[in-house]
Amino acid sequence: MIPNPVNNLWVIVAALLVFTMTIAVGFLEVGELGEDRWRSLLKTTIMTCLALALMAMLGFDLAFAPTVGNGFIGNPYYMQPFLGGSSAAAPGILTGVWWSTNPSNTFGYFLGSASAPLALSTGTYFLFETAFAAVTFALVGVVMVKKVKIRAVALFAIPYFLLIWVLPAAWIWNPSGWLAKMGMVDFAGGLVVHAAAGAAGLAILVQIWREEKARGLRESPQIPTRVDSTWLTLSVLLLWVGWFGFNPGSVLAFNAETTVVVLTTFLAAAFAFLSLMACRFVQTRQDPGYLYSANGVLMGLIVITPLAGFVSPLSAVVLGLLCGPLFVLAERAFARAKWFSDPIGLLPGHLTGGLFGLLMIGVFAQSAFATASGYASLPSGLLFGGGASAVHQLGLEAFGAVVVLAVVFAISYVAIWVIAKSLGGITRPSPE
Repeated sequence: MIPNPVNNLWVIVAALLVFTMTIAVGFLEVGELGEDRWRSLLKTTIMTCLALALMAMLGFDLAFAPTVGNGFIGNPYYMQPFLGGSSAAAPGILTGVWWSTNPSNTFGYFLGSASAPLALSTGTYFLFETAFAAVTFALVGVVMVKKVKIRAVALFAIPYFLLIWVLPAAWIWNPSGWLAKMGMVDFAGGLVVHAAAGAAGLAILVQIWREEKARGLRESPQIPTRVDSTWLTLSVLLLWVGWFGFNPGSVLAFNAETTVVVLTTFLAAAFAFLSLMACRFVQTRQDPGYLYSANGVLMGLIVITPLAGFVSPLSAVVLGLLCGPLFVLAERAFARAKWFSDPIGLLPGHLTGGLFGLLMIGVFAQSAFATASGYASLPSGLLFGGGASAVHQLGLEAFGAVVVLAVVFAISYVAIWVIAKSLGGITRPSPE
């Protein structure tokens, strides 16, 4: 099959937008915490470069090649390391398309629809998915800010891009993955990106607390907020624009549904901003402040991510309005724990928002929008007459979430524990 030039151009542009989000997370740290610019930007640059290197070396095949072991992991021998090595005949490099975007492939599973094949080249698909891997690690990294050694971050990237991120992607986003074959969906990463980042970050927070407790601390030192409006504005702007590639790009084609996903993404963000600002004012009777305005926009973008291609613009508005009380309640709940510091809000934002959006697939999805996004088998949700099929989908999403979060947390904890042993601890000697 010949690559579709329009789809390939669109997905490459979307990949570049998503790549900007990794560095934008560094800007977010500077904007919220007054963090040293060099440390945050060095950290996010390391993450971007290691994502490209490790995903090209092996991670891309492990996540997206035809799976082995009953859908457990991608075949590491599908292509030679580094996307076919020096071979000009590697699948989809110079001719042909990546196997899962071709409905006539011999493996029986594919993305999109047979009537309108995606037909993406291997290079296009690699860049897009690697951008997602990089920004997911950047989200994990927000719990490391000011406390964790840079070399520990770099070492954690090895198991992260070769196993921790790979497994959820292989199970859900690879059409031959075992959860995908069961019918689980996650449009742009409510679980694969946001909630899984929360689980990995939580494992790192446990290791940080173990080391702090060993130094005789009874509570984890809290990292103070020091808002820099210029950097915070820049970070939110870049993240919001980056989400234009993140969600609409996940259609993997340039069609009418792509525009619908733009609408659902942006409307959810806008109404989440209004909702959180109103909730915060009711809660404090004071000006909510710029930090909460940023959190409102980001919470809306997070919640809509796993179902942006399955819902109507009106449903996106409703989901955005739900984000305000959701964030306030989650922030209050996590603030009770004194054994960790989560200054950027990985747990109340990405973990909670990602899980909530994932479960809302079984409530708000409409089959017409899902079919246009290439998910023809997804039933409508409970609010749109899905009935028993919607209940089944809701249970499947919940089951997948439990499995993925447990596996990601367990592997992340073992990996960071081994790194801590090798470095004599992962925390910096005198964090601020």
